[in-house]
Amino acid sequence: MKRLVLLMMLVMASTWLQGCSRDEQGAGAPRLVSPDGRIAIDLSRAGDGQLAFRVTHDRAEIVARSPIGLTLSSDEGKAASPLLDLTILSFAKREGRERYAVVGTAREVDRPYAALMVHARERSGEQRLLDVELRAYDGGAAFRLVVPPQARMGLVRIGEETTAFRFPANYACLGVHQSELANSHEGEYMPVAANALKRRGYYDLPLVCRTGRGGETLAISESNVENYAGAYLVALPERHPGVAVKLTPHLENPKLAVDTPMVEGGVASPWRVIMIADRPEALVASTLIDDLAAPSRVLDPRWITPGKAAWGWWSGLMARDVDTPGHNQATYRYYIDFAGRFGLPYYMIDWGWAWRDPSRQEKNPLADITRTTDGVNLPALVRYARERKVRLWLWVNWKALDGRMEEALALYQRLGIAGIKVDYLDRQDQEMVAFYHRLLSTAAKHHLMVNIHASFVPRGLDRTYPNYMTQEGVMGVEYNRWSKRDTAGNHVRLAYTRAIIGPMDYAPGAFRNVTPAAFVARKHAPEVMTTRAHQLAMFVVFPSPLTMLADAPGAYVDAQGGLAPGADFVRLVPTAWDETQGIAGEFGNMIAVARRQGSRWFVGVLNDEQARNVILPLSFLGAGKWRLASWRDGATPKAVVTGSGQVHAGRGGLRVRLEANGGAALMLTPQR
Repeated sequence: MKRLVLLMMLVMASTWLQGCSRDEQGAGAPRLVSPDGRIAIDLSRAGDGQLAFRVTHDRAEIVARSPIGLTLSSDEGKAASPLLDLTILSFAKREGRERYAVVGTAREVDRPYAALMVHARERSGEQRLLDVELRAYDGGAAFRLVVPPQARMGLVRIGEETTAFRFPANYACLGVHQSELANSHEGEYMPVAANALKRRGYYDLPLVCRTGRGGETLAISESNVENYAGAYLVALPERHPGVAVKLTPHLENPKLAVDTPMVEGGVASPWRVIMIADRPEALVASTLIDDLAAPSRVLDPRWITPGKAAWGWWSGLMARDVDTPGHNQATYRYYIDFAGRFGLPYYMIDWGWAWRDPSRQEKNPLADITRTTDGVNLPALVRYARERKVRLWLWVNWKALDGRMEEALALYQRLGIAGIKVDYLDRQDQEMVAFYHRLLSTAAKHHLMVNIHASFVPRGLDRTYPNYMTQEGVMGVEYNRWSKRDTAGNHVRLAYTRAIIGPMDYAPGAFRNVTPAAFVARKHAPEVMTTRAHQLAMFVVFPSPLTMLADAPGAYVDAQGGLAPGADFVRLVPTAWDETQGIAGEFGNMIAVARRQGSRWFVGVLNDEQARNVILPLSFLGAGKWRLASWRDGATPKAVVTGSGQVHAGRGGLRVRLEANGGAALMLTPQR
């Protein structure tokens, strides 16, 4: 039955266009134009009474006329039915401006937009009301559906959205396919034509596509999910280029995605977002997901501090000079000592610190996250770390936290814990979305920062809750422990896709670098299939205000106790930025990203499996002379060639040789 309902929705999205008259396709329709005049989005009514939108970029259609809608019911005993026989009652335009700051991403954002609110009603039957709010920004367009307060609707029950994104041509896309609705949102973004998307399963956000007109690129995602279910994308029928929205259903009722009381202002869907850029690498500078998110609910965020963290889980808690490395006081002190010497503000204590009942029959029973395992004294560790100017983060299982959140988080605040890493969520249904909001608001109350793993991909919650420092929802460095899937090409494609929508806890800085041919997956002292310079570049390319160092402390020092090649860059690279620009790229194959903190620019260049020479433009620099420091590929994967020199802003470009699976990291400082 579930597949039948989905098929009916997709058929509606495919066949609906045939019923549009010329007038209904846009003449006199409500229309918005972005402040720079380049992007337009309009709304109209189709022949069957569905609403429809269209997006143009430089007057060329980038999203063809596509349906907007949902199936709705206000009665627990009645199935949700589509809103089809709609008429537009009225609409009103306005201009707006988003001014805000996001921890780690941009010191100040000042983004103007044009807005349009459209009010519609069914002409027959229950005469239900539906509003559509649209926005046009420089760099994209968005819309959302709002079920407004109305008679006989104290409860809002949504089965499906009938919204689709129909492409006017067969775009070349990058997408990550998931076979199940409940998953950790990890996987490879792979090249796929828009008419060849897989019929079965679901595509996670974002879907990023080249249109074929020069470098023009769009990305489809969503923002500001609350009291609603997260969405996937599914292929349109008959191999029509494009996708439809698929809401994640309730666990107990697959026919229902949203079940919530009516609230003042109505029940709103997340924003359906179309990010647009002239070049694919320019999407890394987009703030559109955060622009559309709810404003910050943390009144005073001064306690929230970005930074890097020592981390032992990936390398297997390797600790030199510790007799029995593991979940014990000596090992944790070893990592705290390293963090203090290396200038890291944090140490992440991962799985294993909390007490588990040995009498339980499960292999890994839920821990008591208010008690420590034998041999660990948490208050003593906090004091030991504080003396070294280091603060601690704690890993917790979300199920262990769910029933005693207030108790546990109040305890961590009293102890002086900096933040928590919450794991194994693996869902994006309405109930889990509500857990995110409850977790982040409760953590903020107790001045705790948060990192969520096995999470859904970003939807702007880092603006709403600035203590939400980073999140997974990405196939990260951990996959090198058991597979060969985490390749250099995967990293480049992540930069064009997952990294453009929000913080990404990949965990760079793996220093056991080998060629793919020599690579062996292992859980102790794991290796990676990229050069060390490639690993350095990820600190710049992948956004994450909290950045975990993948490797063990011993990987960052040489045999004489000095810094290993490249470790000096790991120490000095920031995790919080004032400005971002994508300066060069080949879609899915190579990318160069420049980020500024204060007066200094850092550049990260990631390359796939094909060696190449690239020329990096210097137009992003201000006028004058700049001092250049560089970390580039050497003769072996572990080798790093360092250099220094002087460059002049606006004078040509900088030639960089990238080895296969390689990269480069640069730092540019203005000369006074």
